[in-house]
Amino acid sequence: MNEDRIERETLIEASLERVWSLVAEPGFWVADEAAVAGTVATEGASLITNTPHGGEVRVRVEKVEPPTYVAYRWTSAFPGEELREDNSTLVEFTLSTEGDRTRLRVVESGFAALNTSQKSREQAWRSNTTGWAQVFDAFKKRAEQPPV
Repeated sequence: MNEDRIERETLIEASLERVWSLVAEPGFWVADEAAVAGTVATEGASLITNTPHGGEVRVRVEKVEPPTYVAYRWTSAFPGEELREDNSTLVEFTLSTEGDRTRLRVVESGFAALNTSQKSREQAWRSNTTGWAQVFDAFKKRAEQPPV
């Protein structure tokens, strides 16, 4: 078990363009859907969102390579704090096509570098591991629905 990174992927019955339009909404995995709908990831842009379980979380867009890669940094283990390298993890989304479907892959890394106790780092890793499974289930359903 590598407690520095989380890797997940899913195959979505939707076009690359459809999936990209959703992953390019900064903080889509943690923010209220209505709060980020229609926003587009721009390198260096930041947002603050209130999560149902974790309070205020900051998200910054790190890199954007439309329509196959976007990276964000977020403070999931440090709610309410300003985003820094030592209190945030990197979340990378990579998209690829498989016929008329899209494979979405997420890699979240940097738990070992979090400036907190080992116990807190492990808790953040466990919490986000569970969280990504839930995010992917909800995201897949959303992406496979016709856009409104």
